[in-house]
Amino acid sequence: MLKIRKEQDEELGKIALKRFEDSMVEHLRKFFSDECELLGEDGTRQTIHYALERADEYGIVSERDVCIYTDVMFAFGRDFDSDLQLPWAAQILNDKSLKNNPSEKIDKLYKAASTNFQEATGIKPESEEPYNE
Repeated sequence: MLKIRKEQDEELGKIALKRFEDSMVEHLRKFFSDECELLGEDGTRQTIHYALERADEYGIVSERDVCIYTDVMFAFGRDFDSDLQLPWAAQILNDKSLKNNPSEKIDKLYKAASTNFQEATGIKPESEEPYNE
């Protein structure tokens, strides 16, 4: 039986996190180029780590779901989840009926974000459904 030591497991986790972070930087530069330019490389990476922490507090942990959470954060602001002007975000993220289904939670968040973005800007999002990268 293969046995992985704690140190090996931690190192593998760091590698996976770095890979995710790198792919998120590339993704965010594509979809939020102005924001990334303003933040710079370090600021963008720090924001990704902040999004990972915040998403984890809501039980959102899969790469796809964290990516969508981060997109909503870039679109509506770093603390969109506690912004009193965006009550829909906190309502969805704190919905106890979605506690055991984080993908459904993030899908509802994406749909509400798309609707609110369209209402605020008049610009229709490219897709009504969260994407799968």
